[in-house]
Amino acid sequence: MNEPVPHDLIVHDTPVPRAPSETLFGSDAIAETLRRLDIPFIALNPGASYRGLHDSIVNYLGNRAPQMILCLHDEHAVHIAQGYWKASGRLMASALHSNVGLMHASMPIFNAWCDRSPVLILGANGPMDAARRRPWIEWIHTCADQASLVRDFTKWDNQPASVPAAVEALLRARQIALTAPRGPVYVNLDVALQEDRIPAMPPMPDFGRYAAPQDVHPAPELVQQAAALLSNAKRPVMLAGRVSRSVEGWKARVALAEKLQMESVSHIKLAASFPTDHPLHVGPPGNRLGEEAAEALRNADVILSLDWLDLGGTFKQAFGDKPVDAKVIQVSCDQHNHRGWSMDYHVLPPVDLLLMCEPDAAVPLLLDAVQPRTATVPVPKAAKGKTASTTSVTLQGVGDALRAALEGVDYCVARLPLGWHGSYLPFRHPLDYIGVDGGAGVGAGPGITVGAALAIKGSGRIALGIMGDGDFLMGNTALWTATHYKIPALFVVCNNRSYFNDERHQEAIAVKRGRPPENRWIGQRIDDPDIDLAAMGTAQGALGIGPVKDFAEMRPAIERGLAHVKAGGVCVIDMRVQPGYDAE
Repeated sequence: MNEPVPHDLIVHDTPVPRAPSETLFGSDAIAETLRRLDIPFIALNPGASYRGLHDSIVNYLGNRAPQMILCLHDEHAVHIAQGYWKASGRLMASALHSNVGLMHASMPIFNAWCDRSPVLILGANGPMDAARRRPWIEWIHTCADQASLVRDFTKWDNQPASVPAAVEALLRARQIALTAPRGPVYVNLDVALQEDRIPAMPPMPDFGRYAAPQDVHPAPELVQQAAALLSNAKRPVMLAGRVSRSVEGWKARVALAEKLQMESVSHIKLAASFPTDHPLHVGPPGNRLGEEAAEALRNADVILSLDWLDLGGTFKQAFGDKPVDAKVIQVSCDQHNHRGWSMDYHVLPPVDLLLMCEPDAAVPLLLDAVQPRTATVPVPKAAKGKTASTTSVTLQGVGDALRAALEGVDYCVARLPLGWHGSYLPFRHPLDYIGVDGGAGVGAGPGITVGAALAIKGSGRIALGIMGDGDFLMGNTALWTATHYKIPALFVVCNNRSYFNDERHQEAIAVKRGRPPENRWIGQRIDDPDIDLAAMGTAQGALGIGPVKDFAEMRPAIERGLAHVKAGGVCVIDMRVQPGYDAE
């Protein structure tokens, strides 16, 4: 995983030093716990319910470790922490103001849950002791069992009633969040607990004794069984799914595929898991199974699933109602997170051998155990895409211009829009692409991009968020956080002036009902007045470019934006793409 971002690379809102004092408050102990838990940043939109903790981070810790990252919306606070994890593999915290902030942020919490991204979420309540509540405001901002708002899509929650209990709750929260399968946790802090004086700092435990568990390894006999199936296969296929950003894990997957001459498939909804221009990679990654990948699965006699997203649904795409004749090896511990409220466990797949662990733990063992295999079938090359228009701005044109401009540049794609074809940009490193939001919550793109940009700042990589106009419009105020803290990032908005995915849905339903499909645009189009997306970036301190309406303007606009980001800035490019999707 990445090393932590050096503090001198991040703009620091430096507080005036406090006068020496022996007086301590409950929130001082909570802040000290966060520091000892190695939480580097806490993203927040301020609120009075955690004003005690806010003061402690500023005036007790000096706004260091964790440093506050101010956001203009509660949703950004969680999405930035999610993006930070996705690019760094390090846990970050978010703070949400009482019930209202939690309700604002419920969607990004669901995104993080579906994405298996750990976020340490700190909430707060008015005093549970009703006699201590301020009139009106602390009554409406206090509720019984506040965590029930998000309990169905968090791994664990707690509302400690004392300072020692709060210290333990944070220890447990971090441990649970980082235990695979990972996810968000929520700790709710009573205002009175934060603001009451304490006689002394409570004894702090040895934090190293409360770490998340080490990787679980599969039983040796299961590894041998899986290795035998793969070694003796005539046409094995690997579905490279949810894996870490580890370079060692990446190299192990490639080595396993090469040793077995095993065709491999990746998913555009998931972070880069296998080099997409490798000869063994079958077809470009997509939202749905491409024909080349489906054909590979139909011809396979052994399928190795590395925590593949919706394995059962993928089989339905490839086989329809026919049985899956291939032997299926599933490497995943995701069942530990499956519960009744959310259906993010998808279709129940047939599995012949289950290695109940993360792929990064199993692949090196399989690599050592398998026998080299000589390919018995030719590996198909990915079909070439259509030629991009040279007169109008299209998704493919944007992809071609980006690929040309990024030649020789290390990049980290933090967001891709609907309709993006997996062939537009190659992924050759685990940080080249960090996947989508997880729960399909529109508006996540800007915040996740800022979080990823924070994680990779100083690494030499360019943070790149390519997103639709609807996504940008819902989340664009995350840009202010990037400009304020001098976090370089390039936002390329593929702006078709419509909620175009829903236009297609309305067209389909109208055709099905024998009604005019021409009316699909009503309640969908974003024009009259036209929105100046570049100006929205400029208003927040970014360089705004566009609208880019001509083919010839695309490459210069991207090169100008890249130069600005390389110099440490934030840039928004409004690409006026033609409506239409190049991929599903």
